[in-house]
Amino acid sequence: MTLHLVRHGLPLIDPQRPAAAWELDPAGFDDVWALRERLPSGAAWFSSPEPKAQQTAQLLTDGDVGIVDELREHERGLGLLLDDFHDRVRAAFAQPDLSAAPGWEPLTDLGGRLVPAVRRILDVHGEDDVVLVGHGTAWTLLVAELSDCEPDLLRWRSLGMPDVITVSSALG
Repeated sequence: MTLHLVRHGLPLIDPQRPAAAWELDPAGFDDVWALRERLPSGAAWFSSPEPKAQQTAQLLTDGDVGIVDELREHERGLGLLLDDFHDRVRAAFAQPDLSAAPGWEPLTDLGGRLVPAVRRILDVHGEDDVVLVGHGTAWTLLVAELSDCEPDLLRWRSLGMPDVITVSSALG
C-alpha cells in the first residue's frame, strides 16, 4: 500500500471569503489533469470537504471519492492573505500549541483531527493504495507525524498547486 497525498489545484482567491470556501481556478485545470498520470488506478480516494479539494479530486479520478471532514486544511478564517503568511505558518509549526494569527487553529488541533482520521482510512484499506486530496499544511503535518520526524517546511514552501507527496506503506 502506498499513500498519495495530493495538494489541490490552483484556487480562485477571494479575499472576502475564507480559504476553505475557495473554488478551483479553471485556469489550472490542465495542471490537475497532468497529475492524473502520477496516481494509481484502482486506489481508494478521499477528499477534504473544501471545494477546491473536491473539485481537484473530480478532475483526477472517474471513480468514487469519499468526503472526510477531518481532512480539511489548517483553519485560518479570513487571515490567510497576511503579508507575512509564510512566516506565520513557520511560527505555527514552531509553536504548534498556539494560534499563529488571530482566528488560526493551533496545529495541535489540526493534528488531533487529521492523523486519527487518516489512520482509520489506512486501517480500513489495508493493502490498497490510498489517494487523499487536500492541503499543503495538513499534508506537511501528516507526513511528519507518520514518519516521526520534523515537518519539512522547505517541501511545504515548494509544493505546487497541484502536487503530490507519496508516502511509503512502511510508515506509521
